[in-house]
Amino acid sequence: MAGIPATRTFPEGRLAYGMQLPIQSQSTLYAEPWEASAGAADLAEVARAADRAGFGYIATCDHVAIPRRLAGPMGTTWYDPVGTLAFLAGITERVRLLSHVAILGLRHPLLSAKQYATVDHLSGGRLILGVGAGHVAEEFEVLGVDFAGRGALLDEAVDALRAALGPEEYPVFEGERFSFSDLGQRPRPAQARIPVWVGGSSPAAVRRAAVRGDGWLPQGDPRDRLPAQIARIRELREAAGVTGPFEFGAITEALYVGEPGWDTGRRTLAGKPEVLAESLRAYRALGVDQIQVRFRSRDRAELTDQITAFGAEVAPLLHD
Repeated sequence: MAGIPATRTFPEGRLAYGMQLPIQSQSTLYAEPWEASAGAADLAEVARAADRAGFGYIATCDHVAIPRRLAGPMGTTWYDPVGTLAFLAGITERVRLLSHVAILGLRHPLLSAKQYATVDHLSGGRLILGVGAGHVAEEFEVLGVDFAGRGALLDEAVDALRAALGPEEYPVFEGERFSFSDLGQRPRPAQARIPVWVGGSSPAAVRRAAVRGDGWLPQGDPRDRLPAQIARIRELREAAGVTGPFEFGAITEALYVGEPGWDTGRRTLAGKPEVLAESLRAYRALGVDQIQVRFRSRDRAELTDQITAFGAEVAPLLHD
């Protein structure tokens, strides 16, 4: 990746769409009740439905261990992202595989490089590496990593991964925390340059995305905050002399295609495909390149039906 120009992950001028998968992370802030008793077969069916429906990516999260003080809102069900993405690589064909987001500071860059290069190799070049600083102090402490210094740690980890995931069998990197050379790693990634999308909406995360990323994954910014954030990233990239394509993301409101017939919550965007598409097209007008969608559902069948309906009835209208 080092020295190799960035290329777009998705075509310019078209609003790509992806989704974070259910089941693999079960925070009470967004998980549906049925996910608690779901398992690998359900996860596989949802992933295959997204693949068939033309979704640009499916995404998984990353937490090593949740402290008891946060187990109420966050839950403790968080699948390992590398293991999950490798599983998904084997049961899907076209959809991209996104870590949203990998907490790079918890692992040595060569370890992360080995894991994610293998996923990219096995998937035929479908990995998007989403990265973030992390926010749970106990995770860092138990692994012997400085939580207070996680921002600078992530900056260097991204730079190290740029080298370690590049084309060289024996990558070279010299930094304050990490240094390596004369250590070979194969298989190499299938992609010449794996896209790195930086997650987070703090000023530090926005700056990191602008200077080090190929894309930005906001942390739930509402629509009215996106223009200023996008403008700031563009300003920072210009000031730093960073050129090349960059892909801006957004997380949409919860969606329901059609009339639900049950209480999906007042913040859910529901209705006919034309109504949903009109609302979602507004993201493109704000400068967004890809939207991460989420559907309300009462069971796996309803969710896969929603995914199928979105791909067939809403997605074709996103580009009008």
